Amino acid sequence: MRHVARFVVLLFVLPVVTVTISASTSGAARAESWAPFLVDTEWLEEHLEDKGLVILEVRYHPHRYYTIGHIPGAVQVQRFKDLGDNDSDSLMKFPSKEAFEASLRRWGVNDDSTIVIYDDASTALASRLYYLLALYGFDMSRVKILDGGTVGWQGFNDMTKEVTTPEPGTVTLKEADKSMFVEWTEVYDRIVSRRDPGAVLLDARPRSHYTGEVKAHAVRAGHIPGAINIVSLDGVIGESMTWKSKAELEELYSALPRDKTIIAYCHDGFRMSLAWLQLKALGFKDVRLYNGGWGHWGNKLSLPVVLGSEPFDDNFKL
Repeated sequence: MRHVARFVVLLFVLPVVTVTISASTSGAARAESWAPFLVDTEWLEEHLEDKGLVILEVRYHPHRYYTIGHIPGAVQVQRFKDLGDNDSDSLMKFPSKEAFEASLRRWGVNDDSTIVIYDDASTALASRLYYLLALYGFDMSRVKILDGGTVGWQGFNDMTKEVTTPEPGTVTLKEADKSMFVEWTEVYDRIVSRRDPGAVLLDARPRSHYTGEVKAHAVRAGHIPGAINIVSLDGVIGESMTWKSKAELEELYSALPRDKTIIAYCHDGFRMSLAWLQLKALGFKDVRLYNGGWGHWGNKLSLPVVLGSEPFDDNFKL
């Protein structure tokens, strides 16, 4: 009977070890193999004291930098004030090169800095900052995003409430890459008016925003005529805030052709940035963002909108 009892115990222990190993390979460890800009908590722990490292935190609620805390050494980025054009007719149009450069210098960024960005919103906020760095010509080989953000870090490490005040940086940006974005006029021309077969309009918002069941960030509900809806946050695991696998993201975006221009938008500039980053990571060549998004289009009362689950309604079907 003793031999039988030992055999039973071994059968019980072995599956537990197997599950633990499997869990450790999820999240960033899985995503890093095909999306090298993603790093995990262990990577940041190892590099936390590196010379030239700049850690930037973009919280959904910025006050949490002070009240809940942040990763040691992290500098606060305020998602609306710092990542949008404060003087435009739409809050989240891109900041000017001069304004964004001034922010980066205030955060201590130099041309040779290594930047790690994290958020508490499934990398949607981090993606906006990543996109702006690419838009203005920063060396993107030096930019990382912490997969899992605050959730991943707090699972094994403490936060601090000690405010980081870096030495001013000297980073120098380039003019905006005009191949990375469009204005409303191009959306209206290519998608609504000419039905350009070489372009696809992607609405990255939640389904209820797309259909018009929920009105948010604009005085009108619905979507831009011709837009298809793929929710960018569906590419992230909610509980861990880590990216899903490459195969899962390819399935999410399987309706999009790779040989056409993809124009993405959302309501406030963050989810569309996540869509842009996901698509670029998957190898899509021509992905652009609508500067202003629904926060711009939905507030321009003369521009047409569609309610419901189809790209076009009866007013716009051919």
